[in-house]
Amino acid sequence: MFEAIFLGIVQGLTEFLPISSSAHIRITGEFLPSALDPGAAFTAITQIGTELAVLLYFRRDISTIARAWLKRDGSTEARLGWLIIIGTLPIVVLGYLGQSYITDNFRSLYIVATTLILFGIILGIADRYGRKEKSLESLSVPHGLAYGLAQSMALIPGVSRSGATIALGRFLGYKREAALRYSFLLALPAVFGSGFYELKQSLEPGAVTVYSGFETLAATVTAFVIGYGVIAWLMKFITTKSFTPFVIYRIALGSTLLVLLSTGVLSAQ
Repeated sequence: MFEAIFLGIVQGLTEFLPISSSAHIRITGEFLPSALDPGAAFTAITQIGTELAVLLYFRRDISTIARAWLKRDGSTEARLGWLIIIGTLPIVVLGYLGQSYITDNFRSLYIVATTLILFGIILGIADRYGRKEKSLESLSVPHGLAYGLAQSMALIPGVSRSGATIALGRFLGYKREAALRYSFLLALPAVFGSGFYELKQSLEPGAVTVYSGFETLAATVTAFVIGYGVIAWLMKFITTKSFTPFVIYRIALGSTLLVLLSTGVLSAQ
């Protein structure tokens, strides 16, 4: 139970920061008493908690978008609703087709370390040299699909859903706040879909899980509480600060992980 709650704290702290929550869950598992990989299913289920925090924090935005979309009134909010649906398609298709790779092959710590460093550099370049002029009103269908493809990269632990979509948004010229806000909204259908699918699978007879259902629930609730606080802090932080601290952290963590792997302190699998 203590392990599960601790992992819930890690999930809540890292889900919305561009540093990859799935990578942190994967790495943290190696240092817990059980020394087990919590697994992709546990990560997906606990993400339900953090996405509930998104629903609560952005409830007015989501309500406005949903009402406009249902009315088909041609407003910016209605168009944003369609773009969220369009942007969700890539991760649904790739997640379904690559499920075995996601749960097995992509969880190697060498892959985690490499993607932490590589996408950290990409985020740094995008944030420094990207234009800062567009708001979500400028979002087009091609850009919505591009965001969706960037989000699908987060199927690989270490990439970071928010990091990939923010970097793409910055390259396309969107303001930090706009890129981050759309990243949060775009994640809702994909994360809820994945989380509830994995939850259903874990409840089936014969399912093998690292943590019990009650322990996973405790982790999910913890992730919700911590995640809400992180959203509130991050939305204020990016109004005056850049993503540079997160870039430095990603590169430092990835480099440390490579050292631990090369010296035999950690096993890649």
